[in-house]
Amino acid sequence: MRMSSRAALAAATLSCATVLAACGSGTTGDSGSDGDLSVVASTNVWGSVAQAVAGDRIEVESLISEPNADPHSYEASPLDAAAISDASLVVYNGGGYDHFVDDILESIGDDVPTVEAFALFESGEYSDLHSGHDHGTSTDAPASETPTEDEAAHDHAGDDHAGHDHNGVNEHVWYDLATADAVAHAIAEQLSELDPDGAEVYRANAADFHESLHSISDVTTRIADTHADAPIAQTETIGHYLVLSAGLDDVTPTDFTNAIENGTDPSPASIAETRQLLLDKRVGVLLYNPQTEDKVSREMRSAAETSGIPVVEVFETLPEGVDYIQWQTRTAESLAAGLDSAS
Repeated sequence: MRMSSRAALAAATLSCATVLAACGSGTTGDSGSDGDLSVVASTNVWGSVAQAVAGDRIEVESLISEPNADPHSYEASPLDAAAISDASLVVYNGGGYDHFVDDILESIGDDVPTVEAFALFESGEYSDLHSGHDHGTSTDAPASETPTEDEAAHDHAGDDHAGHDHNGVNEHVWYDLATADAVAHAIAEQLSELDPDGAEVYRANAADFHESLHSISDVTTRIADTHADAPIAQTETIGHYLVLSAGLDDVTPTDFTNAIENGTDPSPASIAETRQLLLDKRVGVLLYNPQTEDKVSREMRSAAETSGIPVVEVFETLPEGVDYIQWQTRTAESLAAGLDSAS
């Protein structure tokens, strides 16, 4: 799990005091001088989910929206702090991924309503969207929430696949459809409290979002049915939950992905092992994050392309011109197409 520059963040947070004094400090239900509700998301991934729920009633602001940005290394500005302080609702990933949000919330000391995706992920709630896998915590469900037989088929907590959550906890939970579903419904409930007149709209939009998620889970279910336990590789574990929901086997050397995820240099031995895995065509696809590419990851992509292994790109922010549903559907379809071509 990589962290942003804390030194730069501390400087930005300290300079926020002047900005916040000018902007005014937000309180629960407040949203700026015009009286409208304000929803702020850390990235445009969660901003897209929030916008799907808010609909036409609220314009959601995403602090990180640049397609080539790397949220791990994002440095918060005083304007970011002001936006969070004045927000009616803040939606963010959590789990240390966008730590600048936690730092700003702590520094301003305000009771700003929030929806944290990682906290919902850790709750381990079951749905019909493949939430049966290991969330890094106990996943015992109440009797009324016992997973169906189909969901249980996707529970990798007790098998060899669980070992591929290389750090024990993987914070990239936007690839977990059940978490996206939970975030949408949590946003709907928060907005319903802040804007009772729009409650029916928010809840209906969250229900529509849930139904749209099935366009993605239908693809991952087909992958699990046709390519069960197919070996794949990743340059880093961004797509961990996509891999789990599709029933695939990430065989990338643990030392390699741990180093990439922690922002350190992989050992020569792990680089050689990963390269040989690709050159020997022992995997069906390579999942590749172009937002954090470096010499090593580019070398792995080159090895995959040399061997004719399809490369499936996974991102940390939304590509331009698509929403969450379109993005995740395209990614799942790209994964399916890659595996089909490798069969």
